This record gives sequence, C-alpha cells and structure tokens, in this order.
Amino acid sequence: METKKDAKRLLSMAILAGKMMLENGAETYRVEDTVSRICKSKKFITYAEPFVIPTGILLAIGFGDDILTYIQRTKSKTIDLNKIALVNEFSRDFVSSKMTIDEGFKRLEEIDNKKAYPGFVNALFGGIAGGFFSLLFGGTFFDFICAFLISIIVVKSNSILGKVNMIYFINNFIAAAVGTFFAIIAVKLGLGNNMDKIVIGIIMTLVPGVAITNAARDSMLGDFVAGMSRGLEAIIVALSVALGVGLMLIIFHGGM
Repeated sequence: METKKDAKRLLSMAILAGKMMLENGAETYRVEDTVSRICKSKKFITYAEPFVIPTGILLAIGFGDDILTYIQRTKSKTIDLNKIALVNEFSRDFVSSKMTIDEGFKRLEEIDNKKAYPGFVNALFGGIAGGFFSLLFGGTFFDFICAFLISIIVVKSNSILGKVNMIYFINNFIAAAVGTFFAIIAVKLGLGNNMDKIVIGIIMTLVPGVAITNAARDSMLGDFVAGMSRGLEAIIVALSVALGVGLMLIIFHGGM
C-alpha cells in the first residue's frame, strides 16, 4: 500500500523531470504536460496541477485528503534538445510500464549526468553555420572562410563566458563585439571582401532562435506569462548583440 512518503517521492521525481526539461530549453506547456502525466500515472494520486514559468515550477498533487506542494526555481539555462527528448521518452515509459519511483529516479539521474556535445563540436558546427549564413546573404568564398573561423571563436568565447556565471546580456554583448572586431580586422588585412556579410554570418550564431520559437508557441497556446517572458529574453539578447556590433563599428568608424 502506497504511503505519503511514496507520494512525496513521486512529487520530487516529477519536479526533477520538469526541471531538467525547463533548464534545457523546453517549452512551458511541454513541461506541464510531462509533469502532469507522470503524477497522474499513479492511481494513488487524486489530483495533479502544475504551473510552469521559464524561471520555475510549482506542482501540487493530491494524496488522500492531503495536498502536497513543491516549488522549484530554475537558474541555469542551456539548449540541449537531446536531454529533452530523453526525458520525454522516460515519461512515456514511466506512464506505460510498471516502472517504480526508485527506478524512475535512477533513470532521470542517468539522463541528467549525460554529457552534452563537447565544446569543440559546438564551436565547429557554429563555425559552419556562421560561414554558410555569410554565403546565404551574398558573401564570397573568402567571406565564408572568415565567418567560419571567427564564428568558432565567438561560439567558444560565449561558452566560456557562460561558465563564469556572467550576466546573459554581457555574454552576448562581448561575443558580438569580439566577432565584429575580428571581422573588421579580417577585411582590413584583405582576408575577406565584405565586412557586413561576415558580421551577419557571425551574429546568426548568437540569435536566440529557441527563445523566439518557444515564446511564439507558448503565446499561441494561451500561456502569455511564459510567452512574454521568453519574448523579453529574446529581445534582450538581440539588443545585446546589436550593441556589441554597433560599439565596434563606432570605434572603427564603420570598419571600412
């Protein structure tokens, strides 16, 4: 027979699953759905109501005549769609099988301990993205090479700045400024042809695409609190990137 302790364990496990999803870039409605399904999969839970915003999770469940509540604030933010997919897969398995709560905790901890892609892989593909965006906007082959190499530096520097718990705005401001500085130098040295095309390719690696997408999805589903929060985050990131680029262009008088 299930006890209140089992209900508390289930509550903690559901919160852990939601926290992992939210910290790795999942939409709030997806987190709410996953957490709710995990709790309602157990017959001894009579009530489950999650409330998720981009910075935290509130979950209340019913066990008999008692209501148990858990509030979890999230601070770290990254983008790891693989972890989101793994937690989604776990939730489906947990709901459809006789997996115990202890087994569920163990599997979630295994997912949480999975390492993300190595830094050099992120930097390499960031460079490829930056290079091809430069070509897409009309750059030459030499612009592609410059954007590729500089984007690697930008992605890597942004990653390093993120590890020192610097303000998100400052991270992107510095990364954009560094990228623009190297783009200006590359053109002055004759390594690239079009400074603007190189800069466009570089800053595309800093565009908050996931935040914009999540803001649109949450808003369309009626979750305007989360949608406005994500949208404001995207605007702040875009402004920081624009300021970083603009500062370098002002310092170098247009970089031409």
